Amino acid sequence: MSAEDHFEIANLVYRYPELIDAGDFDGIAELFRHATLRAGNNVVRGRNELVPMLKRLVRIYEGGRPFTKHLVSNLVIEVAPDRATATARSYVTVLQARPSEFPLQVIASNRHFDRFERVDGAWRFSERVDIPDLAGDLSRHVTETY
Repeated sequence: MSAEDHFEIANLVYRYPELIDAGDFDGIAELFRHATLRAGNNVVRGRNELVPMLKRLVRIYEGGRPFTKHLVSNLVIEVAPDRATATARSYVTVLQARPSEFPLQVIASNRHFDRFERVDGAWRFSERVDIPDLAGDLSRHVTETY
């Protein structure tokens, strides 16, 4: 694995928190446009499934944001010797606060298992499996749990 591979894959992993915390569902759909997403019994493929699911699931407030901070840690990346595929695993800790009604707190801790493929010299997601580990008060973040 080259340092460049590691950097490019890490940037893909770190891009998701930036997009979800901004409420940018179209950006998330673009990031995962070639990927299958799995969470619990839910399987989502492509923009036409992903954007409606996010709009149904994630609570958005004034300014178009969910008032969350998704923090990624413990990122481990493994690239195949031929540099055509790679995997990554990481922890995701979700913080949320709502002014005057919900003090800052950890609301979830999940693990992500990601697969990547290299196409025309660029890395992209091919799969993400989201495994919820610990849940706090998710009532202000999602409309349903999975």
